Amino acid sequence: MRMSAEDTVARARALYEARAKRVPIAPFTDADPALGMDDGYAVQRELVHMLVADGDRVVGYKAGLTSAPMRDMFGVDTPDYGPVLASTVYADGATVSCDSFIAPKVEAEIVFRLGSSLTGPGVTLEQARGAVAEVMAGLEIVDSRIENWRIGLADTIADLASNGAVALARPVVSTAGCDPRLIGMVFSRNGEIVATGAGAAALGDPVTVVAWLANVLGERGVSLEAGQLIMTGALHAAVPMSPGDTFIAEFDRLGSITLHVDGP
Repeated sequence: MRMSAEDTVARARALYEARAKRVPIAPFTDADPALGMDDGYAVQRELVHMLVADGDRVVGYKAGLTSAPMRDMFGVDTPDYGPVLASTVYADGATVSCDSFIAPKVEAEIVFRLGSSLTGPGVTLEQARGAVAEVMAGLEIVDSRIENWRIGLADTIADLASNGAVALARPVVSTAGCDPRLIGMVFSRNGEIVATGAGAAALGDPVTVVAWLANVLGERGVSLEAGQLIMTGALHAAVPMSPGDTFIAEFDRLGSITLHVDGP
């Protein structure tokens, strides 16, 4: 990490205000192209402290860059992560407003809820599989507080891995009842199919994402706790969200999930 403590707090404050005012800011990497992952996570931690102090709480974690094309785009060989905040979780069929975001896009993904805690490093795939209690369909709204999505790796990490919100379907199965790699998905916007995908797009196996998160967080002294949500990453390229849209993701075994967007 190359930032001073003062710079870390200042950048977290800039993101905090961008979230509150819904006015994007310039990428931090414009002024300092050498910023890296550790710098981004330092800002992220400070930003989370600010949001929790406001009364929000962390109810899980999301992984990003879990598909090979996305990692190639950023020139990295590892995913990134950010917290899932209680204030950003919606139910199946919810209606959201574009005014709540800056530049929202929607992604379909497989989401787990843990039945037991995991503390890394050293968590294996089988341990992660055993910790999963519920599997559900999810629609993530990704959003960027960085203007025009001009994000470098440090920028998106600092910005809570570009997390905006998530809508969750009711849990249908556990990993004992299916192989998450093989769960297929068809994604529609306003009745038109715009993407397809399968669970294997997320690090080859969505359960691998759980193990990865447990181990990376464990290195930072953080455990995954029972009851937490784990968002395992998009199964397709993000689709822009506009007023009046209706998004539906239909998953094999998991059923469907719907998200409405307020009209003009």
